[in-house]
Amino acid sequence: MSQSAAIKKPAITPEIVAEHGLTPEEYTRVLKVMGREPNLVELGIFSVMWSEHCSYKTTRMHLRTLPTEAPWVICGPGENAGVIDIGDGQAAIFKMESHNHPSYIEPFQGAATGVGGILRDVFTMGARPLANMNALRFGNPNHPKTKHLVSGVVAGIGSYGNCVGVPTVGGECIFHDSYNGNILVNAMTVGLADANNIFYSAAAGIGNSVVYVGSKTGRDGIHGATMASAEFGEDAEEKRPTVQVGDPFTEKLLIEACLELMQTDAILAIQDMGAAGLTSSSLEMAGKGGTGIELTLDKVPMREDGMTPYEIMLSESQERMLMVIKPEKEALARAVFDKWELDFAVIGKITDTGNIVLKMHGETVADMPIAPVSTDAPVYDRPHVPTPKRAPLPASEVPAKDLGESLLTLVASPDLCSKRWIYEQYDHMVGNDTVARPGGDAAIVRVPAKTDGSATKTNKALAMTTDVTPRYCFADPVEGGKQAVAETWRNLTAVGATPLAITNCLNFGNPQKPEIMGQIVGCLQGMAEACRALDYPIISGNVSLYNETNGKGVQPTPAIGGVGVLKDVSKRAGNRFTAPGHDIILLGDTAGHLGSSLYLREILGREDGPAPAVDLAMERKTGDFVRNLIETRTITACHDLADGGLLVALAEMTYRTNIGASVTFPASIPAHAFAFGEDQGRYLITAEKGKAEAIIAQAKTAGIPALHLGQTQPDNLQVKDQLNLSVIQLLENHEKWLPSYMA
Repeated sequence: MSQSAAIKKPAITPEIVAEHGLTPEEYTRVLKVMGREPNLVELGIFSVMWSEHCSYKTTRMHLRTLPTEAPWVICGPGENAGVIDIGDGQAAIFKMESHNHPSYIEPFQGAATGVGGILRDVFTMGARPLANMNALRFGNPNHPKTKHLVSGVVAGIGSYGNCVGVPTVGGECIFHDSYNGNILVNAMTVGLADANNIFYSAAAGIGNSVVYVGSKTGRDGIHGATMASAEFGEDAEEKRPTVQVGDPFTEKLLIEACLELMQTDAILAIQDMGAAGLTSSSLEMAGKGGTGIELTLDKVPMREDGMTPYEIMLSESQERMLMVIKPEKEALARAVFDKWELDFAVIGKITDTGNIVLKMHGETVADMPIAPVSTDAPVYDRPHVPTPKRAPLPASEVPAKDLGESLLTLVASPDLCSKRWIYEQYDHMVGNDTVARPGGDAAIVRVPAKTDGSATKTNKALAMTTDVTPRYCFADPVEGGKQAVAETWRNLTAVGATPLAITNCLNFGNPQKPEIMGQIVGCLQGMAEACRALDYPIISGNVSLYNETNGKGVQPTPAIGGVGVLKDVSKRAGNRFTAPGHDIILLGDTAGHLGSSLYLREILGREDGPAPAVDLAMERKTGDFVRNLIETRTITACHDLADGGLLVALAEMTYRTNIGASVTFPASIPAHAFAFGEDQGRYLITAEKGKAEAIIAQAKTAGIPALHLGQTQPDNLQVKDQLNLSVIQLLENHEKWLPSYMA
């Protein structure tokens, strides 16, 4: 039977519909859109375009509540990546995305192609990628798969980023039982573009050519988007064919070819082929442009024989782009891609029909309206129930353990130990613009004067960080959502950067469970509140749902990627002690909050108690105060307090410095709570001797709690009458766990 005949008499059964991830109700909607039964190609297109991964059908109504605008926002959500103005005619373009399911099935290629995909999202907009970040979540270290997954994911990230020549400058990595069956691999890219030369995806110009560039199309990754929109069962290992295979060397050529062509006026629209490949790129371009599109699939460059229209449209082969080129510039564009030895094929044209029409071997194999498929996917208001509030957990009810033993255990724990084993596999210096290497509060990359890759430097830099504390989001999604945003704000502030905007990667379990949907709604509410209070909009993002295996979901993990600007990178602050004899000051209110803390989990084996509250007004006030201290060079070091609390932060400031500290704790709070409580909105700062009194007075005038803790000193970290440890011992404990585990 010919494909054209199949349109008239499709053999579409309820089983085939279910295999494509569509519910009976959604299929009824498909029939209404089409006015007839679809054929298999058309069903496949509906399947991927209406998947959670592509349509956000569960979260769309809630995402609309997020603040996305500010005077410095050039482009918010809806394009390949978000764009902000960073002054001097320059724009930063960035986004974070998930590659969770593929990375669990095939860790090396899953992680590698996650990096490749997010790079394409950024350079598609006209930006030269400056830096990569990542946020990784693995299961219990004792789980039989964890070591294999860590090894593969880290190798995949390092291989792709190193080969393509973009530095991986930071990130985070934690371990928890909830990720045993579903790890999280979130990748972020930050790029630089001329603010007056941003490229968008809306198709334009009836009759203009649709051009395919990059690698050839194969059978890898078919139904990757659909697979990423369903939870795992016992058959997870059988899904390897849905994982894409990447080629970073081709990606590097593609970056250079696209950026070279972008220096001309040849491109009218451009879209990378990411999730759902040629399907999503063609439908999204035409949908945004309000046009139709006609593709001749025989002309698609293919690396495998006998590929069907279904396979061509749903393949997620990597390193591919779709463009609309001005007719008179077609020869110019072809010459550029020929120079870089990449495929260049005119595979179709823009039409005025409002339909996508696919042809192969002279026959029409699909003909369907674009708007309902690309922009009118179902939108669900799924039932949700708020996460119950946990009872308060007074510090007096939490057993006190020896401070020294507890600290040594915490700094060597999987979450807080050194991640040097990971980041030393990444080339974080390629390009020679990395100013602050991994291990600081935020990574810092110098902004080149030009986006053409030339070596001209400026004093301006971009700071970037990724953060979220899933155990807080699990205990209280609203406060956890606030804290995730606020912690990125704090980390950028701690290096002296002005926080400008965030991207997000929202990782949750099965949204059809009201308690999981409640986590989603609560986290988004908290995020929105924090963004408004901090004037810190969300300009791009990604949603990854159904992160479950056999009904067990991950902890809610709304990862946040924050970006800020330092106008003068020479004024940046570091998070290590710089000399003995400096005064140590704690900024922010300390009540000794131990609920949901790492002290509870790692020392006492408990995961209870409420998440710490986030005072957003105080967060902003304290952050602005700290940035002013850094800008005026009043202080010599700055470190935000996060996991593990004050004593862990003090230990982190000693690493590789041979400089310790002598501090005194107040008697008003139990020592273990003051040491390990995770109260929010706090910073440790140091200043040369004699400046502490003035800083504390300024803080008091501004309404910010400030406490003089003590002084830096050689060799040892001491808490008066309670703890005395050598900084070498602390560092050895901090460094040993991960290399030993991976050996």
